Amino acid sequence: PMGEAPASELDAVLGGGGWDVGASFEGPPPPTGPIRLGRNACYVVLAVLFNEEDGVLLVQEAKPECRGKWYLPAGRMEPGESVVAAMRREVKEETGLECEPLTLLALEERGPAWIRFAFLARPTGGTLKTLEEADAESLQAAWWAGDPTALPLRAPDILPLLDLAARYRLSPPHPPTLPQELPCALLCLRLLVAFANDAGDLWVLLGMAGTPHLPVVACGTSPAELRGGLRLPVLQLLLDCLPSDPHPGPLGLLGLQHRAGGPGGADGVCFNMLLSIPPGSPGATPPEPRSPAFRWWHVEEESLRGRILQRLCAAATVPVRS
Repeated sequence: PMGEAPASELDAVLGGGGWDVGASFEGPPPPTGPIRLGRNACYVVLAVLFNEEDGVLLVQEAKPECRGKWYLPAGRMEPGESVVAAMRREVKEETGLECEPLTLLALEERGPAWIRFAFLARPTGGTLKTLEEADAESLQAAWWAGDPTALPLRAPDILPLLDLAARYRLSPPHPPTLPQELPCALLCLRLLVAFANDAGDLWVLLGMAGTPHLPVVACGTSPAELRGGLRLPVLQLLLDCLPSDPHPGPLGLLGLQHRAGGPGGADGVCFNMLLSIPPGSPGATPPEPRSPAFRWWHVEEESLRGRILQRLCAAATVPVRS
């Protein structure tokens, strides 16, 4: 029955909303200290903007190591700043334009040590920065309608993001996804782990400590963990919980939660992630968890089952690039 499952939590997470992280975590003990930008985490924001002629907004770099080369507006988030405020500030400083976010396009990560939030945004005002206004932030900004590879680029890593943005504008694979204002002391992942067989049956993994809930794992802050990627604590949890190596599918982002100046000034983020455990055979049922701290919940309610299966489709979540 639905009463045994976290219906409200599932509804919020599937809709790109947030849900209180709480103080208990599954998996290894969480780190004792909070996440702080500039100390044990680095967040970067980047924005893709187009004008009415399909030109993309590019910035000519002023930094000595890449002076004169072109790139998307991007930069580091500052402590006490929200993700969206950081994106707006960087776009304003580097291009002269005001903007508003439309959706996250991708989450790029190397663990807590470096996470980049790539947005699709739209211009809302301001005037384009010219060479006469060059400063330490950028030399100038321009709308570029040609092939970006014809320019001397600071790095080619923006090309896949431009492809993603162009595809999203034509046919959005996932609903608009923007950060939700909810505090989080640590860097953690709330996991919607789904098991679906070819008969259309669907199960979701629940943590059973307290009331049933979607499992939450925290990222560690040791040097190895900082570089280990967001997938590392997920794999550790699944290996500890399930009887054999589950070979989960890719992580997809359903939403994220962050509040500037969180508990004790922390800059933690909770990423709400979707991943699937592939069935070993037709008509299979999920592997029995090793621990009573977890159980599979069979999703029978048609509407919820449909929503989860739809988001499990190849590109119905924000891609996570590790």
